[in-house]
Amino acid sequence: MKEDQPGSAAASVKITETAEETVFSDKGLSDESPRWDKAATKRLIRKIDLAVVPFAALLYLLSFLDRTNIGNARLDTIEKDLGMTGLKYNNVLAIFFPFYVLAEIPSNMGMRRFKPWIWIPTMMVAWGICCTLMGIVQNYHGLLAVRAILGLTEGGLFPGISYYITMWYRRHECGFRMAVFFSAATAAGAFGGLLARGIMEMRGVGGLAGWRWIFIIEGLATTVVAVASYKVMSDYPDRAKFISKEERDHIVARLELDRSSLADEFDMKFFWDAMRDWKIWVHMFMAAGTFTGVYSYSLFLPTIIRDLGYTSTTAQLLSTPPYIVACLFCVAAGWYADRLEQRGIFMIFFCALALISFRGIGLILLMAVKTAAVRYFGCFLLAAGLFPSVPQGVAWNSNNIGGAMKRGVGIAMQVGFGNFGGTIAAYLFLVKDSPRYFPGFGTLLGLQSMACILAIWMTIYLRRENVRRDRIHKPPSEYTESEKIAERDRGDDATFFRFTV
Repeated sequence: MKEDQPGSAAASVKITETAEETVFSDKGLSDESPRWDKAATKRLIRKIDLAVVPFAALLYLLSFLDRTNIGNARLDTIEKDLGMTGLKYNNVLAIFFPFYVLAEIPSNMGMRRFKPWIWIPTMMVAWGICCTLMGIVQNYHGLLAVRAILGLTEGGLFPGISYYITMWYRRHECGFRMAVFFSAATAAGAFGGLLARGIMEMRGVGGLAGWRWIFIIEGLATTVVAVASYKVMSDYPDRAKFISKEERDHIVARLELDRSSLADEFDMKFFWDAMRDWKIWVHMFMAAGTFTGVYSYSLFLPTIIRDLGYTSTTAQLLSTPPYIVACLFCVAAGWYADRLEQRGIFMIFFCALALISFRGIGLILLMAVKTAAVRYFGCFLLAAGLFPSVPQGVAWNSNNIGGAMKRGVGIAMQVGFGNFGGTIAAYLFLVKDSPRYFPGFGTLLGLQSMACILAIWMTIYLRRENVRRDRIHKPPSEYTESEKIAERDRGDDATFFRFTV
């Protein structure tokens, strides 16, 4: 890059971004307000973190719990009670995902047009009711119907919260927050096993089976939190009530500085821009590879552990520790990626683990070894590699989509296509393949290989594209506001836009 001349406007304020703060080198002050030095900005970000991230994680914990608790219910008598034989259980798992995917893009477009504190809680009320109704279904077809509606009502949450986070934080601050948010999936896995174990002790209460109480209690919990969300959840930064007007103005200004004032209005042309962007489609196929592993793990871990020779009760308890390890890896990777302001290298690293290290060893142990303790150890290694790649991939994609509307649609496209992996996962671990499940684990190895190759290719392309733009265009810091406004509708094709590699 060119060196800024001493005394120039570009040299007077140097901006260095980290995962936790924005540091202004001109005596520590920002160019937005003399009050906002780096310490004040850091305090404000911490305030936002406490208001936004924990609650978002709680919502996703409930979401993931409500969609995967059927794996715990299977260890009770749900198949016998509803007459599910053959592939019927797998069909119940699979029907959730097409409807889940169908909801994602329209939901994120609604997130942009309407207020998140109305949109998301309303979605939660609907899926909480659906989860509760799963506890009173009387036959296989009833369960199919409710699972389909559950997918439709729940589908907007993950892409919606991911988009919501990008509306609060700069590009290289999002990864860690998304990792904390997504780590709720691992918490749901850990908590879900313990909770299901306790709830199943209610077997016979009210004349209901234990698996029915799992759905009823967890569904009612979601509904209660959903009602509270109307008061607790915050709006977008420019309308949020938990921060002052001066704080709102500062957040909006620093986001504009980060994203170069690209278009943020609702316009269908940005929907079509997202649909035509091949880079988003590459991320979609990467997501299909990584999401399939996560869903396979979440839906079938209790069954896999049970098939190692443990009782159903013990399997519920033993499904908890691997998720704790996954949570630690997930959050640590998100934090470090933001510190380095890199995404691609982390995606490559975690995808490569599927082939040569943690996930690879985990899969090999589960496929090739007969000893129960060793195969259970493989579950830890598998979890440590599978989960971190999901928030890394979503953060990477969102970082490289210019413009709010296009970014919302692009995130939904990626997450939606990735969630088709849930349909694949539903048929990977069939009863006839137990207890070694060679077809299932082999398919996961193939999908992780695909994700790894695509991550390497995308990293190389983005590096070369940034070099090309640096070569033929002036540095982004030298663009005037009027020049940026002239290209505001071009999104990430704007000549001043540089990709996160």
